[in-house]
Amino acid sequence: MKTLLIIDVQNDFMPGGSLAVPDGDKIVPVINSIQHKFDLVVAAQDWHPQDHVSFASNHSGKSHFEEIELHGKPQTLWPDHCVQGTEGAKFHQDLDTKKWEAIFRKGTDKDIDSYSAFYDNDHLKSTGLAGYLKEKGVSQLFLCGLAADICVYFSTYDAFKEGFACFFIEDASQPLDPEKFKELKKKMEYLGIQIISSEDI
Repeated sequence: MKTLLIIDVQNDFMPGGSLAVPDGDKIVPVINSIQHKFDLVVAAQDWHPQDHVSFASNHSGKSHFEEIELHGKPQTLWPDHCVQGTEGAKFHQDLDTKKWEAIFRKGTDKDIDSYSAFYDNDHLKSTGLAGYLKEKGVSQLFLCGLAADICVYFSTYDAFKEGFACFFIEDASQPLDPEKFKELKKKMEYLGIQIISSEDI
């Protein structure tokens, strides 16, 4: 079953949002144009409590994008974003959601960050997405969304580790840091993850 996973196409990651991805809004029409090509469409949604440990505002004297150590690992401190129930956590208003069969929320535990749509960053807690896809009989998984170098990359990596044939749709995604993403693309290609455009589907 050919499946599309749309990751975090939410207002706070759009231009003008609290954690804006450059040109993040340009992927919306691309995603809308490809959904009909898939047997199954699902989405991931960043859904943080206000007191989330990854927010710089919850660490006295710390700044946005500063790095601290958390659970023995480096943790970037972000601007408050995608707080549960806020306008910023909503999907972009022009994004077509009619074909979506399920939405998997992540980042709900205030004590740990969660970039991947499959697991938190320490792989302690599953969102249930892998099991859902396997029960549906999914073999090919196409991934897109925001940000390409963070949540889409980590979701793609976890999907690969779970045994799915993975395809990253480059023009339906945008990175927060384009230079960093060039290196991550090399890693994906090395693993055998196919990098494609929407026209290749």
